[in-house]
Amino acid sequence: MAGIRERFGRPLRLGLVGGGPDSWIGRMHRGAAEFDGHWRCTAGVFSSDPARSRAAGAAIGIAPERSYGTVAEMLAQERRRADGIGAVAIMTPNDTHHAFAAAALDAGLDVVADKPVTHDFREARDLVARTRAGGRLFAIAHGYSAYPMTRYARHLVRDGSLGPVRLVQVEYIQSGLATRLEDGPQNNRLRWILDPQRSGQALVMSAIGCHAQHLASFVTGTNVARVVADVGALLPGRQVVDYVSALVELEGGARGTFTVTQAAAGGENDIRLRVYGDRGCLEWSHRDCSYLRFSPQGEAARVIGRGDAFLPPEIVALGRTPRGHPEGLREAFANIYTEVAQTRMAALLGDTTPALPYPRIEEGAHTMAFIEACLASQRSRHWEDVARLRD
Repeated sequence: MAGIRERFGRPLRLGLVGGGPDSWIGRMHRGAAEFDGHWRCTAGVFSSDPARSRAAGAAIGIAPERSYGTVAEMLAQERRRADGIGAVAIMTPNDTHHAFAAAALDAGLDVVADKPVTHDFREARDLVARTRAGGRLFAIAHGYSAYPMTRYARHLVRDGSLGPVRLVQVEYIQSGLATRLEDGPQNNRLRWILDPQRSGQALVMSAIGCHAQHLASFVTGTNVARVVADVGALLPGRQVVDYVSALVELEGGARGTFTVTQAAAGGENDIRLRVYGDRGCLEWSHRDCSYLRFSPQGEAARVIGRGDAFLPPEIVALGRTPRGHPEGLREAFANIYTEVAQTRMAALLGDTTPALPYPRIEEGAHTMAFIEACLASQRSRHWEDVARLRD
């Protein structure tokens, strides 16, 4: 997609929903969106309180007249402008994602949404239908799937270097809920996170489990067919789910293990993936995200680094600095924003739309079906099928 930004002539205009001045995820999305010059953050709604929203917009450099009090106001006012926004980025509490995304799609806008996309599979199917009916783009901020080395892992699976996939192991371990935050001082963020009605059907799945499942499915190119899961809380008396461990069967028959928790004392945002095929193994860790370990059966293991000269050009293009210089999550987020922008620019220019692999709403819907199957398995104590989208 070299040169498409120059031919298009300007950055696309992005409206922000959530992510005020003190929000780390807001800084992540804003910085990633503008990283490569494909987007300009030009409007936004930053709080459920209209006065605070307008003040927050001014604090991060949004023009006062485009710092809105509500999402409905932003969509209505931006539609009237000749330089109105073409997409929204949603980074609000989980229980608002569906309503805001549906409103943006109905207004004819593209969407980049934080995870989880919705509360349940039914709402996710609704967003799939709205996206398809309006011919819009809908991306999910699964940044781990946009690192150069996870993309190369996907490439090696797809080109047959591993042979048929037989086993997948994925885990995501954190310690943010290793103490009883419920018993301490509460702020707005903690109040909605610790409310099961607002944070999602299973908190750990909404927070990090969706990333782990998506990464495993993304790299292998295969959805989960059925699951048997242990769902609960590691801390006694906790009302929200902080732990899920499961055996999974992928479509096509590969087996797998899945473990996520936010309540492992000493854990530090550690996501790891291992994929085993007939011919060898791939291993990737977020702690060492610029490298991928490829171990062919009967041969010496190889450590492949971001920026290695033999990598396919589309993988090299995902990095921005020479091998050895650190890159991280913001750059991975930026890859998603850039791919969405390039797809929209190509469509507006009348070019052939590229098949770029940013995470799509259909993948988000599969994640919601996976979460629901895990919960059903906990209730039944048996294997449960994962619901499938109908084409």
